[in-house]
Amino acid sequence: MVGLNAYRRDNFDHPTAGLVIVLVLVAWTAAAIWLYHDRARRTSVLLVADLAIALAAMAATPVVKGADFNATIPGFWVMGALLAWAIHWHWKGGLVASVLIAAFDLFPRSEMDQGNYGNVFLVLIGGPIVGFMCESLQRMARERDAAEHAAAAAEERTRLARAVHDGVLQVLTMTQRQGAAAGGEWAELGRLAGEQERSLRSLIRQQDTVPTAAGGRVDLAGALEAMAAAHPVHVEVATPGGAVLVDERVATETVAAVRACLDNVLAHVGPEANAWVLAQASRDAVTISVRDDGPGIETGRLERAAADGRLGVVSSIRGRIEDLGGTAVVESGDWGTEWELSVPLA
Repeated sequence: MVGLNAYRRDNFDHPTAGLVIVLVLVAWTAAAIWLYHDRARRTSVLLVADLAIALAAMAATPVVKGADFNATIPGFWVMGALLAWAIHWHWKGGLVASVLIAAFDLFPRSEMDQGNYGNVFLVLIGGPIVGFMCESLQRMARERDAAEHAAAAAEERTRLARAVHDGVLQVLTMTQRQGAAAGGEWAELGRLAGEQERSLRSLIRQQDTVPTAAGGRVDLAGALEAMAAAHPVHVEVATPGGAVLVDERVATETVAAVRACLDNVLAHVGPEANAWVLAQASRDAVTISVRDDGPGIETGRLERAAADGRLGVVSSIRGRIEDLGGTAVVESGDWGTEWELSVPLA
């Protein structure tokens, strides 16, 4: 800007005033570099002042150079304010700044040539494009940071879950089983060990509360434990040591199907029944087993209920799982009833 104005000094009707404007722009350049350097100083006031100074220098050009001026005094110096608006307010800020700069460049001119139109065209498309690119880069940076955070948390959760599973959880599980078999006071000890096992699994999953980059993901294991804890039937839940992240719809429908299985236990066996929920997760699918210690389902009862139009099991369990692309299989005998629900993740 300084070099071009010095080269075109013969174009000024009022060279002294032109020199003052150039010096002001040089001083503001130094001040802007210092002001923009600190994030705390990058306020709306600074950006408005930056653009206002650029527009004021453009508006003073016809007075200082005369009505037949070719280039404005600031020239492409105005791009600093334009790019600042585009970076700060993205494509909307770039568009507003470019329109104002184009207007202040064209309106004072008595004559316009192809070069003027070309410059205005570049300014009008440059501001929004730079703003859009900045917004995209900032969004990708946030997604990258979230993905790295989630990956680091998942790795730490897996390490902790492996260590706990190899030691504490196995001891608690063994204590629970042997205590129940021994009876008496040992049975109470086994029950307490089972409660501690479930609590410890929940703590392992809760150590990472950051959502995944894709968004809308739910910990199916945690949702199953929360549902089982609130159910009237006594339910023992066994899930993987880490979180089982699935889409929100998959989690909602799967938990509802498991709840329907437990509701059947409550309705046909009673609140004194015992039930077990075992969840296993692989890369491609989640398999959930729901078993009870009731008398089992009478042979042909499900078929008769479907023929009579009573679609409770068909709709609430099989229907939900099949809508997710999975399968729901039931086996029953004098040992009780077991549902196996398999839901694909791909």
